[in-house]
Amino acid sequence: MEKLPFIPLESEIDALISGTGPKTSAVLQLLKETGARIGEAWTLRWTDIDFERGIVTLTPEKGSHPRQFKISLRTSSAVNMLPKKILRIFATCDVEKFRRNYEKQRRNLAVKLGDLRLNQVTLHTFRHWKATYEYHKTHDILHVMRLLGHKSIQNTLRYTQLVDWKSDDFTCKTAATIGDYSKLIEVGFEYVTEMDGVKLFRKRK
Repeated sequence: MEKLPFIPLESEIDALISGTGPKTSAVLQLLKETGARIGEAWTLRWTDIDFERGIVTLTPEKGSHPRQFKISLRTSSAVNMLPKKILRIFATCDVEKFRRNYEKQRRNLAVKLGDLRLNQVTLHTFRHWKATYEYHKTHDILHVMRLLGHKSIQNTLRYTQLVDWKSDDFTCKTAATIGDYSKLIEVGFEYVTEMDGVKLFRKRK
């Protein structure tokens, strides 16, 4: 039986981002916002990020699809402040050395904060967290599939049942025409029911 991945709290993710060094923190923030594999992040070049518009282009690995992401000003600023010594942004050392350094910082932070769960947060855990978070925010499995760059939806379906985010807050919209239905579905609303000839849609806040 396949073991389900560990999904941390967002506060634990953020504790790791704020409690590590500048380079590690920038990498972790990028992984959190994009759901990228560490190998994809490691091949990023300075030319792959449009800092003015806050757009990063990821080169796929494992046969995945290439994809672009809008990143926050916080993340783009953290990355842009790193030394521009070579063409690749993060690859001033090999990825395994970076992984070991991250694990050392993580252990120290887990002891400092008294949260040993942090030791379960690998670099790949950020991808699991992002996929699970996005599914429970949108309930749109195709959106998550595109975000992760998966070619098969079977690889994405595991994220539909991992975590109950315990949020009952929804934005509700009504629609009476096919055009209205399409617009709501395109932005992540899901169909709930129909009353008096009007369809009701909802989306988590």
